[in-house]
Amino acid sequence: MVKTDLKIQNIVATTSLGVDVPLQKLVRSQANTEYNPEQFPGLVLRIKKPKSAVLVFSSGNLVCTGTKSTTQVNEVIAQVIKQLRKIGVKAKERPKITVQNIVASGSIDLKMDLNRLSLELENTEYEPEQFPGLVYKLESPNATFLLFSNGKLVCTGTKNRDQLNEAMKQLIKNTKNLSSKK
Repeated sequence: MVKTDLKIQNIVATTSLGVDVPLQKLVRSQANTEYNPEQFPGLVLRIKKPKSAVLVFSSGNLVCTGTKSTTQVNEVIAQVIKQLRKIGVKAKERPKITVQNIVASGSIDLKMDLNRLSLELENTEYEPEQFPGLVYKLESPNATFLLFSNGKLVCTGTKNRDQLNEAMKQLIKNTKNLSSKK
């Protein structure tokens, strides 16, 4: 059996609070914000613990990045709602949160022959003169891998742990006969 280790590095999640947010008022009440409406319509709200950033839009839509678990996503959104209450915004107590993307990194116990993989697998991009990794796209589950010859990898595009695990199973199945044990 091929050994793998995979660690979630970042989760991107979205939600809607169902109410408008006065961004200028939020900027004045919070020191941990960046807002430049001429360049970008959202306000960046930085959260110290767990370390993350939330894009807050005047429509009440939020994009949370930087967390490493769905538990952390929920904590961060709860903190944002608490901060908004302080300026009089009555947001939903528990809005529906949707994970849009999970980025995980780790390694696989295989030596990857990237030239061979690029020729024998479908949906790959490999230009070693420009970048040392091979890009491999799976269709089901939807996932994109960056594979390196030393067995290190990055996976992006999945929306939950089950999809991540299934993507890893597919990767191992599809590359096992084209790689060698370390």
